[in-house]
Amino acid sequence: MRYEMLGSLQIRDGAGRTCISARKTEILLAALLIRAGQVVSNDQLGGEIWGDAPPRRAVAALHVHISQLRKLLGGSGRAESRIETRSPGYLLRVESGDEVDVDEFQRLVDRGRAALGCFRYQEATRLLGEALGLWRDPVLAHYQGGPIVGEFITWAEEARLECLELKVESELALGHHREMVALLRSLVTEHPLRETFHRQLMLALYRAHRQGDALKVYRYATEMLDCELGVGPGRALREMYQAILASDAALELGAAA
Repeated sequence: MRYEMLGSLQIRDGAGRTCISARKTEILLAALLIRAGQVVSNDQLGGEIWGDAPPRRAVAALHVHISQLRKLLGGSGRAESRIETRSPGYLLRVESGDEVDVDEFQRLVDRGRAALGCFRYQEATRLLGEALGLWRDPVLAHYQGGPIVGEFITWAEEARLECLELKVESELALGHHREMVALLRSLVTEHPLRETFHRQLMLALYRAHRQGDALKVYRYATEMLDCELGVGPGRALREMYQAILASDAALELGAAA
């Protein structure tokens, strides 16, 4: 069994891919997967499904949804071993041989970060690219659930952006600065308060012999941070600005390594 959460929630088995059409069953599986191996209480699961307005017989209704989910996961015997009734709620067990794309993503990111730290830029770019390739859509984008799913969505988006930062870093170390400019332009527009993308864009433009454009990026970042948060740019961004003004040789390709 393979669980895919980096997009709409899907399940793969030997027969192919299954999309879950019942919204409550989908939210229930998402919450149990996020807390896989841990007991999730009836109250927590009810909060994910119904929020602050549970039905009169919420526990009985939850039991019905659990039964539907067990059927979806492959029949009574095997499904019972996957979703266990454990006071005060339920536990989903990811069995040996099962796969979760979120776990695969995290393993690839960890390996990519380690390769980047050892200056193995080709390997880092490949691993981080594979990690990003697991994403199909925004994670559980149509959910308006409770804290378990909500916190996971926040974590997943932060993890994706961190992976993007690492991949761009490895691409720049390989000399792909011109290829990165368009991507970084879109990233700073989409995430104007994320200073790493501004710094990387400044470096890419500088190495592409566009010093003036690089300095304009710094001005834009400064204005956005001041307007939105009332703060100035951080140390890394300021140091990049000063280095570009000074045409610091440390900015040249290969200097850091």
